[in-house]
Amino acid sequence: MSIEITGVVPPVVTALHEDGSFDEASFARNVERQLVAGVHGLFVLGSSGEVVFCDDARRREILETTVRVVAGRVPVLAGVIDMQTTRVIEHVRVAEEVGCDAVVATAPFYALGGAANVERHFRLVAAATTLPVFAYDIPVCVHTKLEADMLVRLGREGVLAGVKDSSGDDVAFRRLLLANRAAGEPLALLTGHEMVVDGAYLGGAHGSVPGLANVDPAGYVRMWDAYQAGDWAAVRREQDRLTELCDIFFVTKGLAGFSAGVGAFKAALKLMGVFESNRMPDPAITMEGENLEAIAQVLRRHGLLD
Repeated sequence: MSIEITGVVPPVVTALHEDGSFDEASFARNVERQLVAGVHGLFVLGSSGEVVFCDDARRREILETTVRVVAGRVPVLAGVIDMQTTRVIEHVRVAEEVGCDAVVATAPFYALGGAANVERHFRLVAAATTLPVFAYDIPVCVHTKLEADMLVRLGREGVLAGVKDSSGDDVAFRRLLLANRAAGEPLALLTGHEMVVDGAYLGGAHGSVPGLANVDPAGYVRMWDAYQAGDWAAVRREQDRLTELCDIFFVTKGLAGFSAGVGAFKAALKLMGVFESNRMPDPAITMEGENLEAIAQVLRRHGLLD
């Protein structure tokens, strides 16, 4: 890697106006508050960033805004997620033009499957750019689990710079950490799970990509600092508190999946005055009424809302 990508790298939520257009001011406000909190990088156009709901123009708009606001203070990782290699490389070109520092790609999906195709996909993407390439392991969305042997091999060959793990498979991630360590740690391994970051750090993870850091970035930065200092009691305390804050996912009713998860982040950001609106992209349902109040109660318990 030409740059070091470790620490807390939040997957930035995309702000929308009520009419569904990109809310640049709210988005920039959220980016700035995360930088002030001390995050170590930003991941835009991931799952929390609504990448699959964005057309090409919207993707570019989000990347340009992020790079402008960040102004070189931390690395910017751009999601280049798409179904097939050719489209992914088109997104890589935009990330390069805009000035992003790394790209994040899933396995190809919809029309292809099989380990050989997945490995070839990552090799072709990496060969098409000088930017570091991170593999995004999210089988719930792309229906392919990235295997540790392949990831470590591609890391050792310089094809991949790291992995953003959102597999939900903590056993497999721990095995990946061990395999990566045995190979000399060619990969930067980042966990994407809000509630088990402490366990990932105990296993030797190089950082985290927690969506909840949109709501409380300072908490995840404190946990990282405690991890670096070897203060495991503080790591546990912070993780326990952040896990309780994750109640924002569970107190709402009538919603599931993206509407409940990313929808909770957006609702919290609206209630906290960061976002103008918690509008979700169609066809996802936007939270309102009792669900907003339920999230507000959680935020108040944690001192994040008056």
